[in-house]
Amino acid sequence: MTGVSAAAEGARVAKVIARAGLCSRREAERWIAEGRVAVNGRVLASPGVTVGDADVVTVDGRRLPDPPRVRLWRYHKPPGLLTSHGDPAGRPTVFQRLPQELGRLMSVGRLDLTSEGLLLLTNAGALARHLELPSTGWTRRYRARVYGVVDEAGLATLARGVSVEGIRYGPIQARVDSQRGDNAWLTVSLGEGRNREVRRVLEHLGLRVNRLIRVGYGPFQLGGLARGEIKEVPPRVLRDQLGRDLTF
Repeated sequence: MTGVSAAAEGARVAKVIARAGLCSRREAERWIAEGRVAVNGRVLASPGVTVGDADVVTVDGRRLPDPPRVRLWRYHKPPGLLTSHGDPAGRPTVFQRLPQELGRLMSVGRLDLTSEGLLLLTNAGALARHLELPSTGWTRRYRARVYGVVDEAGLATLARGVSVEGIRYGPIQARVDSQRGDNAWLTVSLGEGRNREVRRVLEHLGLRVNRLIRVGYGPFQLGGLARGEIKEVPPRVLRDQLGRDLTF
């Protein structure tokens, strides 16, 4: 390519910067607005630019490093950590607890502050977005400890989907694992995983969730990971499960 075109073959420049592992796509767009990004020596004023392999992209005058190999990790998130890169209130985050040598990672979906269990982490934003899509078809599976007497007929109605406070949730499979007095353990499986979905749906049935553990995300399981432990998914396993070339 001899120039820069928004319609040419290639990828948007902010995506290319994010793929190189420097920042998120949103941060890259902010860098462009600040005049820190150039393509072929020309400082960009807009993120609406597509670049190809022959284009030279620089940030603060430095060429982009080669994109890192796409990687995925399983992490056992403890309760009490935000799934966020920062918090105005100063609460601790998942990313503050990770080994620095892993570089900049992002989560596949989120777990809220008090939830725990399996959190997938990756160095590729496009992979994270792909795995979050309902169309990917990956089931999120949880174990939930609830307070209240479970109405199994009510649980069964969740398989048809349910509306809670004007929000429509898709089909949810839920079963009772044990009930002792007013406390029960449930296994809950769903395909979308909206913000606080499990808690809201079970509260709609009169059940208060006092512990929520994600034990599976698609083919990946929490297994025997200890709290706070992180373990990389082998590249061969990642390729087998995605069924596609890892060029995100």
